[in-house]
Amino acid sequence: MPTFLKAFIAKWKMGMLLLSGVGISHLGDFIYLVAINVLILQLTQSPAAVAGLWIMGPLASLMTKFWAGTLIDRLDQKKIMMATVLIRACIMAIIPLVSSVPIIYGCLFLLSVAKAFFDPASVTYITKLIPKADRKAYNSYASLVMASAFIVGPAIAGALLVVISAGATIWLTAVSFLVSAGIMLFLPHYTSEGTTAFNWDVFKHDWKAVFHFSKNVPYIIMIVGLTYLLMVISIGMDSQEVVFIQQTLGLSESDYGLLVSITGIGSIAGAFILSMLAKKLSLRFLIGIGFLLTTVGYLIYAFSFSFWSVAVGLMIIGFFNSFSNSGFMTFFQNNVPGEMIGRIYSVFGTLQSAFQIVFVLLIGFTGEIIPLRYTIVSASAVTFILSLVLLVMVMAPSRKTYYLETPQHANG
Repeated sequence: MPTFLKAFIAKWKMGMLLLSGVGISHLGDFIYLVAINVLILQLTQSPAAVAGLWIMGPLASLMTKFWAGTLIDRLDQKKIMMATVLIRACIMAIIPLVSSVPIIYGCLFLLSVAKAFFDPASVTYITKLIPKADRKAYNSYASLVMASAFIVGPAIAGALLVVISAGATIWLTAVSFLVSAGIMLFLPHYTSEGTTAFNWDVFKHDWKAVFHFSKNVPYIIMIVGLTYLLMVISIGMDSQEVVFIQQTLGLSESDYGLLVSITGIGSIAGAFILSMLAKKLSLRFLIGIGFLLTTVGYLIYAFSFSFWSVAVGLMIIGFFNSFSNSGFMTFFQNNVPGEMIGRIYSVFGTLQSAFQIVFVLLIGFTGEIIPLRYTIVSASAVTFILSLVLLVMVMAPSRKTYYLETPQHANG
């Protein structure tokens, strides 16, 4: 067999293994999300207790990511991914055995801490495993896997909850994480060079390195900052989705469930088309047009007065989210040095979590004072304006070098 063909098969095999391992963990995330909501509601009969679940993730990220990047950039990313997946499996196995809500909340916090390590480690690992020229295609397939998990995970959870208990469903989710870790076992190791002695000076040095990198590449930081700001505002609107649909639009719970499914179908359709056309669509198109049309979907959603109009808005949001997310992730991986990607990703993740908590509470608070529609319309208008600014910045002819995908321009 020719050498180039062997190399292609080996690269394809490793990429598929990584996609399978990460994909199964995402599937487990969505199954667990449904089951834990049901379990908490069964234990407390309190909607407020269920709402508290949504604060654990951002809170853990806020307390973890600002220092996690230092470890991720210097240790073996494969071992970090496997360890955090196994830790999450063990914690999930404990949750059904506990009846104390505070203890369960503590477990949920630890699960979120593990995920706060897993996400930056996986981004760093993908950057090292997948060549620059293939990252856009890989990220498009990853979007398809994520979109499929978004639909299949809750469906599996719903079917399991009919047959078995919420606790047993969580145990099965823990098994899925064990399978994910088993698949990752066959992936190659990438051990970063650097100190293994972690102290305050090391962390301070890393934050200075992030600051200096940011100061030297203001264009990259502006693109990343705008993108994260769009994500924060979108998550804030999403947090009020059920209230907007049921109370503002007067639709039923079954209508809401159907609209969630429609959003998922839009995501799968967008990710599938993207995976077919990834080689033909430029990064600038994916980021600029992807975010612009996603915000158009939010505008349609904000001004909706019927089931079908809101369905169109949510379908557009789901469809073009795959384009914007894949484009941005590829841009991030291509322009941030591989040896720093964990720190950069973690620092911005910390800032995103802080703003996310503030904005979710803010949009919920304003919804108590003024009609929620006004809040959603205002937020969607802001995202549309930001997406226009992003589009202009991305399409500027003088910035085209940031969007090259050929190996000779790789940064990491």
